Amino acid sequence: MDFPILDDATRLARLAPPAGPVEMVVDTDTYNEIDDQFAVVYSLLSPERLAVRALYAAPFHNERSAGPGDGMVKSYEEILRLLERMGRRADGLVFRGSDRWMAAPADPVASDAAGDLVARAMADRDGPLYVVAIGAITNVASALLIEPRLVERIVVVWLAGQPHYWHTAREFNLSQDLHASRVILQSGVPFVHVPCTHVAQLLRTTVGELTMDMGDAGSIGRFLFERFCAFRPNHFAAAKEIWDLAPVAWLVNPSWLRSTLVHTPVLTDQHTWSPAPFSPLMRVAMDCNRNAVFADVFTKLKEQARS
Repeated sequence: MDFPILDDATRLARLAPPAGPVEMVVDTDTYNEIDDQFAVVYSLLSPERLAVRALYAAPFHNERSAGPGDGMVKSYEEILRLLERMGRRADGLVFRGSDRWMAAPADPVASDAAGDLVARAMADRDGPLYVVAIGAITNVASALLIEPRLVERIVVVWLAGQPHYWHTAREFNLSQDLHASRVILQSGVPFVHVPCTHVAQLLRTTVGELTMDMGDAGSIGRFLFERFCAFRPNHFAAAKEIWDLAPVAWLVNPSWLRSTLVHTPVLTDQHTWSPAPFSPLMRVAMDCNRNAVFADVFTKLKEQARS
């Protein structure tokens, strides 16, 4: 597959931390665990920075689904539950995604989500459409294969994998659909990588903290709290990562996730990173201001409950 090649000036401009409000879509395996729910709600509660145009249900396969297609459907239904508790309409906002993984490097999976992303990104707009991906990236990779000119129209901000210095890239979002992950890296699309270890991993919270700081956050706050408590049977002396807040937080306030420009590495068959010193530049997050992110999340949840 041949993708358009961005000139250096355009690439650097697209990779710069956004200085103001952006239009975005969220690609989410919402029922995979409990962090996507927090991230979707946080996106919708941040209109001062984020204009959320669509929510795409991503596939996943673990003990909470019978396969990637079932995971996608369960994620779609979970998005609808979130919107209902927030008193928001789902019409024209929520789209079903891929019902399988890519079978080959150039095998896009047609879906409502991929089709909407192509149509939405190719429409007239000022600036790029930001695609916040917090699951397996089949929907986004499929859209790029269907319409390679998306390289010129979007910025992908993806929570996946491990830091480039780590001994492995292996992680749930990245490893489920290796073909799709490689499309993102090889396409040259402007790409902001939010690794898990030592970055999103820092976004941990506890039942005690949620009880104290989110206890009066209304219907959606209660829903998030119930999901958090039900995820594991024993919360004694245990903190849980809310990984997927990280890429949303970078768009809300880029200073909360310090980042740098690097050359895009190669993702190998062994799920490791291989340096590629002459490849296009990408941006990678290096750490995360955990306290600032959760303070903003809790504040917005409480404000929404009072409105």
